[in-house]
Amino acid sequence: MLQQKLKPHIFTVGEQTYRSVKSLIEPVNQSVVVSGESGAGKTWTSRCLMKFYAVVAASPTSWENHKIAERIEQRILNSNPVMEAFGNACTLRNNNSSRFGKFIQLQLNSLLVPRAQQMTGAAVQTYLLEKTRVACQASSERNFHIFYQICKGASADERLQWHLPEGAAFSWLPNPERTLEEDCFEVTREAMLLLGIDAPTQNNIFQALAGLLHLGNTRFADSENEAQPCPLMDDAECSVRTSASLLRLPEDALLETLRIRTIRAGRWQQVFRKPCSRAECDTRRDCLAKLVYARLFDWLVSVINSSICADPDSWTTFIGLLDVYGFESFPTNSLEQLCINYANEKLQQHFVAHYLRAQQEEYTAEGLEWSTVSYQDNQTCLDLIEGSPISICSLINEECRLNRPSSAAQLQTRIESSLAGSPCLGHNKLSREPSFIVVHYAGSVRYHTAGLVEKNKDPIPPELTRLLQQSQDPLLKVLFPADPEEKSQEEPSGQSRAPVLTVVSKFKASLEQLLQVLHSTTPHYIRCIKPNSQGRAQMFHQEEVLSQLEACGLVETIHISAAGFPIRVSHRNFLERYELLRRLCPGVAPSPHGPPLDEGRSEWSPHSEQATLQALLQDILHTLPALARAPAEATPAPVHCGRTKVFMTDSTLELLERGRAQVLEQCARCIQGGWRRHRGRKQERQRRAAVLLQAAVRSWLTRKHIQRLHAAATVIKRAWQEWRIRMAFLASKELDGVEEQHSSQVTCSPSSFPLPQAQTRLLGAVTRFWPLGLVLANAAVGARGFRRRLVVFACLPLPVGSLSSYTVQTAQEQAGVTSIRALPQGSIKFHCRKSPLRYADICPEPSPDTVTGFNQILLERHRLGHV
Repeated sequence: MLQQKLKPHIFTVGEQTYRSVKSLIEPVNQSVVVSGESGAGKTWTSRCLMKFYAVVAASPTSWENHKIAERIEQRILNSNPVMEAFGNACTLRNNNSSRFGKFIQLQLNSLLVPRAQQMTGAAVQTYLLEKTRVACQASSERNFHIFYQICKGASADERLQWHLPEGAAFSWLPNPERTLEEDCFEVTREAMLLLGIDAPTQNNIFQALAGLLHLGNTRFADSENEAQPCPLMDDAECSVRTSASLLRLPEDALLETLRIRTIRAGRWQQVFRKPCSRAECDTRRDCLAKLVYARLFDWLVSVINSSICADPDSWTTFIGLLDVYGFESFPTNSLEQLCINYANEKLQQHFVAHYLRAQQEEYTAEGLEWSTVSYQDNQTCLDLIEGSPISICSLINEECRLNRPSSAAQLQTRIESSLAGSPCLGHNKLSREPSFIVVHYAGSVRYHTAGLVEKNKDPIPPELTRLLQQSQDPLLKVLFPADPEEKSQEEPSGQSRAPVLTVVSKFKASLEQLLQVLHSTTPHYIRCIKPNSQGRAQMFHQEEVLSQLEACGLVETIHISAAGFPIRVSHRNFLERYELLRRLCPGVAPSPHGPPLDEGRSEWSPHSEQATLQALLQDILHTLPALARAPAEATPAPVHCGRTKVFMTDSTLELLERGRAQVLEQCARCIQGGWRRHRGRKQERQRRAAVLLQAAVRSWLTRKHIQRLHAAATVIKRAWQEWRIRMAFLASKELDGVEEQHSSQVTCSPSSFPLPQAQTRLLGAVTRFWPLGLVLANAAVGARGFRRRLVVFACLPLPVGSLSSYTVQTAQEQAGVTSIRALPQGSIKFHCRKSPLRYADICPEPSPDTVTGFNQILLERHRLGHV
């Protein structure tokens, strides 16, 4: 990647390591080294990385595998609160400072899920627990978190059982009034339960810790007689009794072990009992507490490993997380700070050597001509600390092996005289206390020699171990088993005495083993920077940040990267990003060197493809002088084209990015102009199309409206015609019945009403043409007198004999409805319903000058007119 789209993040490093470890070509174990100052966030970073790996590496293929993966993930995450409770403490610079180093090995297996890595387990390895903190805490600092958790989170019954009343004061529990986020007892208990530590075992653990707190209140007074043991102070007898009860030890045996030392001397290993001084009693008391706590911590680590560790045959690769102590420099520095800073020196050398070696190998493989970049090597400081044959560690170990009392001034003199030629050894002649100065890569640190040899010896009197083996507590029986082999090793003969294994020797051996693991993996580095020493948010102190950058060697790393070629891009990625720069050179075609690179044709050999790549790369590199606005001879471009990668500096990268931005701006303007032109034309076409569509729609709507009107008129006309025909049929049927009756009467009595022949013919014609006669009779003008009356009589079949007795009234003069039908009998109901047709209910008024139809003649009302 040429430019990071996202800011540097721990998940980016985590994803990179996970992608590297699941490579199908050659999976390589990965390691992440988290370093930084105390309180910079190393523990939190390791916790976040563990959560990240637990999520991305949990990809089971079945429900059973899913349950197993979920259980392993939960146990791995639950190991953090337990180890932090027993191994972290509040210091001057950090409320949750890790007082031990740990290397967490996340075990992965690619056989269960192809093309992926599933987490099958984990393993934890610890380094140099600061067990002296149990009995000795600096000012304004606290003991391990677990002691405060049991004192603040225990229930009333548990307080009664562990003899921890409210407001009780313990000398080994300073600053109890401070409440921290880490003082959560329920979280620790729940995590221990999920790791397989049941409630009775937890109760034994917390009871033993309460016994150590009461043991710290045991104070001795000076003895007036050297032959008598030191007496207890007035308030210490209750503490001894309570501590012995909680640890389930004999009270007399506990006091005797703390105050009387057993010496074996002579050829026959005679036993001598010698009372201890007050200082020796305090030392033996502290040694007993440190021994119990160290064994308890190691036992917890073993329980965690047995709970989360997988079988060696069930995993193939791993990702290691190394959370080491930060570089420390306090007003008083002793053996703990010397070991911590020694570990930081070793890791810093591994970082610098790995970075430079990888860079040099890459330059050589790519065929670049370059000179070796000089850098500050801390090998001189390492030679001073661990070199052979004489070093600080060797001199301290030698003082431990000598069977003589060692003084602080004598150790200082030996170190200054034996290592006077080392440039990393400083002197402070104005100091009143015996000390020496070591110039580390992160700064100078002054170490006090008082108590240095005793801490390195870490003596454990055999009688203390034998005392703890007599305990009836189930947990202490596990921590201190009665092993005959161990007893024989604790009591060696004078002729076969083994060399003393010191703290420095054990730490150096474990550190070498750790570095071997790191050398066998691909390391990744995370530097945690603390923005301020007050622990406040949104506060950035530039001086403190710069000092931390110098301490971790990041400034030198930046200088080394700037002197070399920090930007390395493969040929294809370089062409994909910067091929458009060839537009700046006039007369250069977009792709003049054969087919595109994406087309993998079989006739193209790797040699010809490489030649094409080189030609394209040269065309792009020739644009650099034009971008720099200077001749090529004046400012040679700091860029080199290797066999597979292009190496360049930050300035060249900025130049290329500026040229790329320029070309993209030109292309963007062309695209914008073309787009605006296209959008204008498109809008014009849309406007014209809208006008045409509107006209067509309006025309269609008008036609549909006319068609609906025509359809409505047709329906009305058809209904009107049907009604007229129906009414004419009814009228014709009635008239036909009357005519037949009249004809029969005439036939039966021909002599009753004799008519002339002409009149008889006229009557027959009128009878045949009755509709016309009816019209003539109803008309306002027309036939008059006898003809009119004759027509009426012919239309209305009346008895012929008495024509004079009838009075004929026309429809125009009669009020009401005139009809030839018989009057209806009973009531008449009219049912009216609105027609669904549009114009069905509209009837135009008839004109008085028009001739009405037959049905209208029968039904309409006019004035009565007598004939």
